[in-house]
Amino acid sequence: MRIGFLPALALLLVPAGVLRGDLKRAMAESNLEKRSGLALENAASALKAAREAYDKNDSDLTAKYAAEIQESVDLAYDSLVQSGKNPRNSAWCKKAEISTRDLSRRLESFQEQMSYTDRPMLDAVKADVQKVHDDLLMGVMEGRKKKK
Repeated sequence: MRIGFLPALALLLVPAGVLRGDLKRAMAESNLEKRSGLALENAASALKAAREAYDKNDSDLTAKYAAEIQESVDLAYDSLVQSGKNPRNSAWCKKAEISTRDLSRRLESFQEQMSYTDRPMLDAVKADVQKVHDDLLMGVMEGRKKKK
């Protein structure tokens, strides 16, 4: 019983920022598809951190994490575009589409739980994530346009 208790205790003692993903680590990844995956993981972690900051009434930190979500999603999308692979045949594009759909829903839920006056803080982030999701979905469904 003690063995299961110690790892749980260790997790409680580690600051939340240490467990969160790191966008710098994603930027350092040379494989563009893996970079995209790491950036989306960071976006999910930043959303969780934004919720925690909002629960502690720290609107500045919440805004910082919201900006990190947007930056992470943009990095993920740009990395997939730079890879030059056909989105229709790319498992990474399909995973990114699913991740951004989930992130968009979670952002919507978070915004609905916020105070009415704080909700505009997430408008730009939600719009950007939704646009990236729509672009990924169209890419997966249609594939890359053929050059004439």
